[in-house]
Amino acid sequence: MILLIISLYQIFPAPASLLYPLNDLKTIMIKQEALYSGKAKTVFKTDNTDKFIMEFRNSLTAFDGKKKSEARGKGYYNAQISQTLFKFLEEKGIKTHFDHMLSDTEMVVDAVEIVLIEVIVRNIAAGSITKKYPFKTGDKLNPPIIIFDYKSDEFGDPMINDDMALAMGLATKAELEEIRKLSLKINSILVEYLAGKNLLLPDFKLEFGRRKGNIVLADEISCDTCRFWDRTTGESLDKDVFRFDKGDLVAAYREVAKRIVPGIKL
Repeated sequence: MILLIISLYQIFPAPASLLYPLNDLKTIMIKQEALYSGKAKTVFKTDNTDKFIMEFRNSLTAFDGKKKSEARGKGYYNAQISQTLFKFLEEKGIKTHFDHMLSDTEMVVDAVEIVLIEVIVRNIAAGSITKKYPFKTGDKLNPPIIIFDYKSDEFGDPMINDDMALAMGLATKAELEEIRKLSLKINSILVEYLAGKNLLLPDFKLEFGRRKGNIVLADEISCDTCRFWDRTTGESLDKDVFRFDKGDLVAAYREVAKRIVPGIKL
């Protein structure tokens, strides 16, 4: 059956942008209309209602979209870092929406209902926390700080607490507890893993989704959503390079990918 379908495809090929023939039947997938286009990724529907295609673009934004640019290769490095970290977390017992890669920049993910809460995990003071609270850049935060933001461009992603999340119906009390528990577990796993790559993880953003009654890790884990510092030099290897004009952003992302992704194409 699989050979017949692949043979028919070879005789009557669909447009390359729509049909993806890989090694087995489950990976033959038709890319449909865009479901959502964000600051750096586009999510597409597919002929399988249980799966989406998430495309990592080269777009760059900072400061709530006030600063914008494009960086060739950025989408590729983010996609490869994300898939590697998703696989690693799955091995450690963390359920994610990751399924498999279609191409260097396209990821097949499980369809989830996104919880409209952005979770920021902070291990070392950096960025906005040093402007709003009496912390200095580089201060170690023990225990790690978990912050919830309401995921809303309209309202500017404001910080919220559990009571606000419950009042807005964003999640149940049990879901909030699960999200906090998972965030701390993911943090512990990643901090230890990245230390072996000579990287610090000052802070990072997570998003979660509902799937079949469970809370699963969604979105991405990449240089766009994490602060990565070189453990030896303290050099920024993340989107702060773009935010604050610190140098070559693609070179920074490439360096992180080189340390994390086996066999990365440089």
